[in-house]
Amino acid sequence: MAENTRLVHATPEKVWEVLSDGWVYPVWVVGAARMREVEDTWPAVGSRLHHSVGLWPLLIDDNTEVLESDPGRSLTLRARGWPLGEAQIVIRLLPVGAETEVRIAEEPVSGPGALVPPPVRGLSLRWRNTETLRRLAYIAERR
Repeated sequence: MAENTRLVHATPEKVWEVLSDGWVYPVWVVGAARMREVEDTWPAVGSRLHHSVGLWPLLIDDNTEVLESDPGRSLTLRARGWPLGEAQIVIRLLPVGAETEVRIAEEPVSGPGALVPPPVRGLSLRWRNTETLRRLAYIAERR
């Protein structure tokens, strides 16, 4: 699993507020282009975000589902973007005084992405998730 860490200058509760607002998902998740629907129970286990990924006009409509949710602490997601595949993402929030260490780990679990050799996909996922965490921090720190 490719893992990234960032210290966010906001409390875990503030970071969780961003994670809990499904409508801002494409603002902080690199590759997500737009939201089509956020289920009312987001981010409860089994709830989904219905989004599009890619660049217009080449967009793929799919969804992300919550596999595990521990409010204020962690969120495990299954992101889908077929025909590209599926990935499991684990986001952990660790309090550090009044700040939060956010860890994001991502692993392709099916589709073409899972066939890419781990060293190669690790580089691209770490690069992408560095920017994802930067965007998440910008929102949480300024909300």
